Amino acid sequence: MSLINSTDVYRPSLLQSLSLLFQRPSRLQIAALCLRQRNGKREVLMVTSKTTHRWILPKGWPIVSLRAHRTAAIEAFEEAGVIGTARKKPFASFRSHKGGKGGLKLRTKVLVYLVDVESTTDVFPERGERDVRWLSIEEAVRIAEDPGLVQVFRQLGSLPS
Repeated sequence: MSLINSTDVYRPSLLQSLSLLFQRPSRLQIAALCLRQRNGKREVLMVTSKTTHRWILPKGWPIVSLRAHRTAAIEAFEEAGVIGTARKKPFASFRSHKGGKGGLKLRTKVLVYLVDVESTTDVFPERGERDVRWLSIEEAVRIAEDPGLVQVFRQLGSLPS
């Protein structure tokens, strides 16, 4: 006796099937939201992307052999010279895209991990390839072009310091 009959199985229409062929699937990226206190105010770190030079968080593809929060800490170091501890649970997530300047834009889901900064170094793998800047949350909201990232900064700004 079957627990599923033919009326229980989803069958997309021909148009739905064709549209699925041309949709690009979302990809997961891991981001580091690096935090520090300076003169009694919370600051966040932003970097420019390599191709479009938009202001973004350090982020990258998951590293299969590592838990996501460790990937966030590695991205913070590689892209911005941040040495710190990433919190184990994601702080937020948002939808974004990767790519640009006439190329393919890949939709992404970004998991954001808070990174408590212990120190920074001027010697890191992507030095010279990106601009790195510490900003107040208000300044970060102003220069971030991605609406999802703006929401993450606003969510952070609503938390007590």
